Amino acid sequence: MRNDAIISVVDNDESVRMALDSLLRSSGYNVRTFAGALEFLLSDGPRITSCLISDIQMPDMDGIQMYERLAALGIHIPVIFITGNPKAQRPPNETARQPLAYFPKPFSSERLIFFIEKALSPCN
Repeated sequence: MRNDAIISVVDNDESVRMALDSLLRSSGYNVRTFAGALEFLLSDGPRITSCLISDIQMPDMDGIQMYERLAALGIHIPVIFITGNPKAQRPPNETARQPLAYFPKPFSSERLIFFIEKALSPCN
């Protein structure tokens, strides 16, 4: 784990944000949380984030749209998508850079940490 790495969590559900914040901080990560995609995009988050965990379905802008906006801006952050809706749209396969992982809620905290470590690996 990189101590300087910042994990950003974008989810409109406060309880999910709080749970992920607690899990990740207890695992030694620096965490920033955002209530929506626009809040994240308008912050310094895209510039300082080492790994992004984002819900797919959010009211202001969904996670897929945020992912596409980041790519259009030339920002390529490893992304882990989470969703409470198993029928939620997944990123299109033709996207140049695919998300690192896709988890329906609830998901295993161990698997989440595994993929965060993978995202932060120098080989990624």
